[in-house]
Amino acid sequence: MSGRLDEILAAAVPAVCSAAVAVIAVDGAVAASGVAGELERYADAGERLLGERPAARRDSLFDLASISKLFTTAVVLSLAEEGRLSLDAPVAAWLPGYSPAITLKHLLTHTAGLQPTRRVDLEIPGEGPSVLAARMRAMLTTPTTSPVGADYLYSDVGMVTAGRVAELAGQAPLDVLVRERVTARLGLADTCYRPAAALAGRVAATEFKPERPGSAAVRGEVHDETAYGLGGVAGHAGLFSTADDVLRFGEALRTGGGPVLRPETVAEMVRDQGGSGAPFRHGLGVRIGDPAIVGPLRDAFGHSGFTGTSLVVDPATRLTVVLLTNAVHPLRGRPGIRELRHAVAAEALRLATT
Repeated sequence: MSGRLDEILAAAVPAVCSAAVAVIAVDGAVAASGVAGELERYADAGERLLGERPAARRDSLFDLASISKLFTTAVVLSLAEEGRLSLDAPVAAWLPGYSPAITLKHLLTHTAGLQPTRRVDLEIPGEGPSVLAARMRAMLTTPTTSPVGADYLYSDVGMVTAGRVAELAGQAPLDVLVRERVTARLGLADTCYRPAAALAGRVAATEFKPERPGSAAVRGEVHDETAYGLGGVAGHAGLFSTADDVLRFGEALRTGGGPVLRPETVAEMVRDQGGSGAPFRHGLGVRIGDPAIVGPLRDAFGHSGFTGTSLVVDPATRLTVVLLTNAVHPLRGRPGIRELRHAVAAEALRLATT
């Protein structure tokens, strides 16, 4: 639908990522979409090519990584709307023994003073439900490393905790809450944790992880080690989705939250909560003006994902911009994803203003 967008994506494949899908909506209507590359390109982390390389499609599924945090946030906020929890109450109200100083708002704004991550999969080896439960208990006892309520410190641990509080308040597992409160209400049929085997052919591969069973690239399993160690469902990562599903979620936020959240809730979600220490402003679960993803859309909100994904929503220009890639295939650390995100955002702005 957009020659320019196709050209932008094609220029990034395969140096930045082996597959890329982008969709841009202006005032709710898709103005451009683009697809480039192959869902699984490499036979090993040394970049030896596969003999058969499935082409990416617009309906391909990608590991969203930290965009999952926005879905967790939506669940938490929907529970708050119903009075099942309070963002200002101590987390200890749901998790006895937890630091009484930390609230859900601290977790959603990354000001709880919790460390960025914790490899509970390495601390507690093994398999089975008892191991998963022990890992979650360990995660929920992670001590703070800086003062509560002080500077921003990005923390997957905090979002895992927020997801667990949601489970307790909502009386259901997180994947069920996300489905019932977000994806089902929006008709996001392709957004899920732990994709079923029937979807395997549509999923983009990520990194080669020799510690996991098999020798192939990760495909259909969450890339994030901590989320994988918690069973594939966690508050900070684990969701897979298509560009069109993520676009619909972003559009719901842009237009006031219906049928997931109330307009006043979304307004609070995307309001600068006044934290310090980050190169962007921070709402509840969302980043505002994150220079890594917004490009020229200076006041847009959204989130990025470590695998090479991003959602950017700019109410001022009526734009919702989705970029899904597997920039960690066959290995992490490939340069250029920031520049690709900026180029897609710049093309979105051009479409909105011409």
